[in-house]
Amino acid sequence: MMHCGKRHICAVVACLLIFASILICSRKGTQLQNIITRKIFPQARTVSPESQLCRGKPAQNVITPLKDNRTFIIAPYFDDRESKVTRVIGIVHHEDVKELYCWFCCQPQGKIHVSKSQIEVHSDRFGFPYGAADIVCLEPQNCDPTHVSVHWSPHGNIDQLPRFEIKNRKAETFSVDFTVCISAMFGNYNNVLQFIQSMEMYKILGVQKVVVYKNSCSQLMEKVLKFYVEEGTVEIIPWPINSHLKVSSKWHFSMDPKDIGYYGQITALNDCVYRNMQRSKFVVLNDADEIILPLKHPDWKTMMSSLQEQNPGTGIFLFENHIFPETVSTHMFNISSWNTVPGSSIAHRRQSSNGNHH
Repeated sequence: MMHCGKRHICAVVACLLIFASILICSRKGTQLQNIITRKIFPQARTVSPESQLCRGKPAQNVITPLKDNRTFIIAPYFDDRESKVTRVIGIVHHEDVKELYCWFCCQPQGKIHVSKSQIEVHSDRFGFPYGAADIVCLEPQNCDPTHVSVHWSPHGNIDQLPRFEIKNRKAETFSVDFTVCISAMFGNYNNVLQFIQSMEMYKILGVQKVVVYKNSCSQLMEKVLKFYVEEGTVEIIPWPINSHLKVSSKWHFSMDPKDIGYYGQITALNDCVYRNMQRSKFVVLNDADEIILPLKHPDWKTMMSSLQEQNPGTGIFLFENHIFPETVSTHMFNISSWNTVPGSSIAHRRQSSNGNHH
């Protein structure tokens, strides 16, 4: 888990390979890079005057391919922890993409300023040719950009380039204490029982928001997601990555030689960190079958308060997982009505409580 003060950025990461949940809390002035690193239902939106001044084609989807077919943009985020930069979360081919440029729309006149980016491809590609990347551009002085386009060249026609609104430009007060990021839901996901149990357990522990990067799921799972969206607990972000790349459900290229591994999980989780960094005090990244279960505290809020007291200034908390076999069960949770719900019961097994820090 992570805790953020007014000038803190926090995240909790569940690491796929080492089976550990990690809590990150980085103070202003530190960088959150190479950390494992909504279905957005239509709402009426007003067009800002700044947007009307900016040229380019407004991006319509969560994943936007550039014309080079080697770069895919998720979203740009304002980041002033060290210097004023726009950090664009994306997916790039680690060898073929050499240069990218940010075309800033400066306010108040809407003038275009082109800035060369620094492309930071995350090291944890696990052999796949495509990987998560931070495309970082230093914002020009006296610009105050509201929108940006990304292009492989400093020259071109801005009217033909996709235009993205730069998120997190305005400081906000935290609207929730805990946000859980789940990625990516794929393979016609139908583990309904486990998902419901996790959602209800999260709420008991103090979670107010669960963000799901959804690629595909069953019709029954769609009904469950709809219930939690209407309740206000779940936010769905569509994740059609297989429309753009050959995706693998495996974690390593040697197991399934495709373009990108595990449905682009690392990119989705990095986007979730920045998407929620100004609206959630803590961000927890883990799978639907992972629950950080406190042994000495009634909920996450009191647990994190205690851990931060014991470890002042700590930016990352790691919670060691304990994997329990599905064959282990107890009569206490042998509820007959659950037998009609597809999926495995998390109440028969799982999860962790040991906190480490660094």
